[in-house]
Amino acid sequence: MTTTETNDVRESILANGQRIMASKGFSAVGINEILTASGVPKGSFYHYFGSKDAFGEALLESYFKDYLAELDATLSAPGLNMAQRLMSYWQNWQDTQCLLDCQGKCLTVKLAAEVADLSEAMRLALKRGTAGITDRLARAIEVGVAEGSLSIDDTPDAAAQSLYHLWLGASVMVKVVRNAQPFEMAMRTTRQILHLSP
Repeated sequence: MTTTETNDVRESILANGQRIMASKGFSAVGINEILTASGVPKGSFYHYFGSKDAFGEALLESYFKDYLAELDATLSAPGLNMAQRLMSYWQNWQDTQCLLDCQGKCLTVKLAAEVADLSEAMRLALKRGTAGITDRLARAIEVGVAEGSLSIDDTPDAAAQSLYHLWLGASVMVKVVRNAQPFEMAMRTTRQILHLSP
């Protein structure tokens, strides 16, 4: 196989793995299920990944790469001030995580508690990815304060951390209660933290 073909197969395995694991979790999914969904012969998994943990690490890195690119696009959307861009981000979070009877497909929400104690490599991939998110949120909040579209009582970094943790917690709770009420509360709290009118 050429390098391009190898990369295409690897990307297909990652994409199918993300879709399946976002639904079932990490431990409940076998390698053969992912290979079958990808149309890849059984037994060839280790040609692309050294272990299931290595696959999980690559899966998270791929997920966060795409997620951060989308976040960058949202936070640079033309014609909006930074407060509007941030609220668009939270609204999109709510909309996408309320799909499928509030069993959203955020890989961070699905895998964080499960794999953080199972795999140090995957825990560190989660740590790097979530740090990338909060760093971008902190910079956006700093810009929003400077332009006057929002204000905060704490540092931009502390506000970003609080907001991200708030929304992760809300994402877990919507899976429990299976309605959008935790997100509605998170949205109200977000507006309070950023001093935005309802």
